[in-house]
Amino acid sequence: MPNVSGKVVLITGAARGIGAQTARELARRGARLALVGLEPDELAAVAAELGDGHFWAEADVTDPDSIEAAVAGAVEKLGRLDVVIANAGIAPIGTVRHSDPRAFVKTVDVNLNGVFHTARAALPHLIDRRGYLLVVSSLSAFSPTGGMAAYTASKAGSEALASAIHSEVAHLGVAVGSAHPSWIDTDMVRDVAKDLRTFEAMRKRLPWPMRATTSVEDCGKAFADGVERRARRVYVPRAIMVMHWLRNVPSSRLAERLMLPILRRLIPQLEKEVTGLGRSLSERHQKLQG
Repeated sequence: MPNVSGKVVLITGAARGIGAQTARELARRGARLALVGLEPDELAAVAAELGDGHFWAEADVTDPDSIEAAVAGAVEKLGRLDVVIANAGIAPIGTVRHSDPRAFVKTVDVNLNGVFHTARAALPHLIDRRGYLLVVSSLSAFSPTGGMAAYTASKAGSEALASAIHSEVAHLGVAVGSAHPSWIDTDMVRDVAKDLRTFEAMRKRLPWPMRATTSVEDCGKAFADGVERRARRVYVPRAIMVMHWLRNVPSSRLAERLMLPILRRLIPQLEKEVTGLGRSLSERHQKLQG
C-alpha cells in the first residue's frame, strides 16, 4: 500500500464533518492539505489545527470560476496536486410532491454539478501527477430511500459521473474512485434528525446494514485508506459492499411489500413535518446556500 506522506490532497466540503475529519487523518499520515469550502472561519480553524504547511480557500463548487481559483491557489501555494476528494454535499429532506423545487435543483447543483466543476478544474493537475480523484457518493446511490429523492438522484449521478471519468482518464494514469458512506455521525445527519423526528424513525426501520451509523473518525480513516490504495470503491461501513452487489433488491417487489406498511404511515408524517418547518434544507445549509 503506497503512503500519502508528502502528497498534496485537496478536499471540498472540508470545513466540518467527513471532509474535516479526512483532512485530519491524512495530515496525520503526512499529507499536505488544501481545504476548500463555504465556511472560512471553520476552514481556517481546521487548517490551524493541522499545523503549518497547509492551505485553505473559500469556494463554491457550483461556481466553476470559484473552484478553479481555489484549485489554482492550492497549486500555487503547495506546488502541485496529487489527490482530490470531491466531498462537498447537501442533503434536503422532503418528498417530490411537497419539497421546495429550489432545494431539489440546489442539491443536484452541489452534489452532482459540483463534482463536475471540481473534477474539471483539478484533472489537468492530476494528469501531471498521475494522481487520484475520489468522488463522495453515498449508499443512497444504490439504495433509494423515500423522502430523500434529491439526495438519492444527485448521489446516483455522482457515482455514474465518477465511473465515466474513470474510463476517460485511466489511460493517462489517473485513478478515479467513488465513496459510498452510509449514515455518518456528522452535523448534516444530526441537523436533519433534529428537524424531523420521522426521518430518524424511518432510518431505524431500514434493514441492516442500511441503518448502520458510523463515527466520523472511522469514516475519515476509511477514506484515507481508500486514498492510499487509490481505491475504485470505498464503502463505509464495509458491509455496504453487499448492498452494492444487491443494488436491485431495495426496489424489488418483496422489499416494496415489506416497506409499504411503514412508508404508508411515515411518509405522510414526514411531509407534515417538512411543511411545518417551512424549508427543505437545514438552517445552516439554508444560510450557506442563500
